[in-house]
Amino acid sequence: MIPVAFDYVKPSTVEEAVAALGAADEAKVLAGGQSLLPVLRLRLAAPTVLVDLAGVAGLSGVRLDGDTLVVGAMTTHAEVASSELVRRHAPLLAAAAGTVGDRQVRHRGTLGGSLAHADPAADLPAVAAALDATYVVQGPSGRREVSAADFSVDLFTTALAPDEVLVEVRLSTVDGWSSHYEKFHRMAQAWAIVGVAVAVSRSDGAISGARVALTNMGPVPHRAVEVEAALTGSPATPEAVAAACVSASAGTSPVDDLTASADYRRDLARVLTARAVCKALGI
Repeated sequence: MIPVAFDYVKPSTVEEAVAALGAADEAKVLAGGQSLLPVLRLRLAAPTVLVDLAGVAGLSGVRLDGDTLVVGAMTTHAEVASSELVRRHAPLLAAAAGTVGDRQVRHRGTLGGSLAHADPAADLPAVAAALDATYVVQGPSGRREVSAADFSVDLFTTALAPDEVLVEVRLSTVDGWSSHYEKFHRMAQAWAIVGVAVAVSRSDGAISGARVALTNMGPVPHRAVEVEAALTGSPATPEAVAAACVSASAGTSPVDDLTASADYRRDLARVLTARAVCKALGI
């Protein structure tokens, strides 16, 4: 299908982008376009203005700010996956970014675009939740920070105001932790039926810390706090991990759809969470 007619704006600064969003009746931000363009073609969105961030300087790249890893919102999935800084200080993010879509999608799609689109089946929002990410957004009144726990509000809905732009994502470094992203999908490039982002630390043969977040187990990424509590202090053995992950689906609200039933997703969450923790621990 052909999208409805819209005006096109390509600002050179974040301030210009914010002004363009504020001046429009119905505006959409274009980052990598890997999620937005299909939505436009299907006429599931009908913006009057498209604000393209490709020409805005300073929105891409990876840097360290003290003990905080900072990733620009326009950094592509491929750049995130290949960044030595990300691999060293947030390997979970690098690993998950390397599984997004196919090579073409990874070279065009952006971290910020995926997070702001807030698709419950997207891989990176759950990873950001597991890593306690902080989102930096900019609007007419300047910049503000939003925690990962508060950023995803509902299905395809975030805490971003209509005239705000996501500019960067900040993550505390997890040096010394091991991690893994595990997902189950029907075929290559397909959305995850269920995904699990895990980061764990180990001391004296026991799990000393755990962060677990689930993909596609509800309208927003789900932080599996019951599993985290059960894992912490448990022996780093497959049996103990399996026992701790029984409650992986607690508090979730998976849906029935053409790819899987809600019950199937709940069982997948349990199996994949245990598998991800064991892979992260190397056991």
